[in-house]
Amino acid sequence: MKATAVVIEKPEHLAVSELELTPPGDADVVVDILWSGISTGTERLLWTGRMPDFPGMGYPLVPGYESVGCIAAAGPDSGCQEGEMVFVPGAACYGEVRGLFGGAASRVVVPGAKVVPLPQGLEEEGVLLALAATAYHAIFQGQPPQGHLLPELIVGHGVLGRLLARIAVATGGSPVVWEVNPERQEGAEGYEVLHPERDERRDYGRIIDVSGDAGLLDTLIARLARGGEVVLAGFYSQPLNFAFPPAFMREARLRCAAEWQPGDLTEINNLIGSGRVSLHALITHRHPVSEARQAYQTAFGDPRCLKMILDWRSGR
Repeated sequence: MKATAVVIEKPEHLAVSELELTPPGDADVVVDILWSGISTGTERLLWTGRMPDFPGMGYPLVPGYESVGCIAAAGPDSGCQEGEMVFVPGAACYGEVRGLFGGAASRVVVPGAKVVPLPQGLEEEGVLLALAATAYHAIFQGQPPQGHLLPELIVGHGVLGRLLARIAVATGGSPVVWEVNPERQEGAEGYEVLHPERDERRDYGRIIDVSGDAGLLDTLIARLARGGEVVLAGFYSQPLNFAFPPAFMREARLRCAAEWQPGDLTEINNLIGSGRVSLHALITHRHPVSEARQAYQTAFGDPRCLKMILDWRSGR
């Protein structure tokens, strides 16, 4: 069994290639991918070659951890059924070509336990489930929402910042969002978007930063109330530093938010399925897989692009 896949052969060298797939086992499903998203955080680092080394890293690789497809075959122990629409958070089924994260392909073989059924009516927007779960994890980090301190300031109004703000509003918050790029200041839903220079507040109890800017920490600490917290929810390829005296005077707390956990995906699925959190107007650009290179360049280079998806339906 073969599939067409996006392959990053080395930094800034991309091909669309036919790859042999690992045969499925009894606990696996075969999923025909319909759409896959391009991450402007993690995948940008893979594209530029700036991704820090960690287990599984290396080229050539198949990127992508935001895919939606239909189950074409389900093993007897997979717990799934043929015809189900599911979210696929990546795959490792390409032999010597690394699956990091492996979702950008026309077809994948993946354990049935790894896929997530989509809420009714959710189609291409389902590619946003991983980002939505990441946002949910950054806010709650495995704790119950009841009584949890919600973010009062969110730094960055890209797709992750918007999801953070929408989840905060849906769970009772009223955050402010900082954004310096005028092209990204529109689109707020129930919250306010400001340029940092227009914000005079310096008593935020909780700030979530998704900017990925390693030089911003001192600025954020200066905006905290005593005992306040900065949550680092972006991905920072450069070392983070901060001046100790201002942090000391505020008894500031710093926390890193890692990747989402299965419980986060369940909770955000429930919020989306109930209509409390919307994913509309976040996918701004689409390209067929035949235009994959152009799609990656636009996703990484055009500030108007919140979320780029590859459409696999015509490349099968």
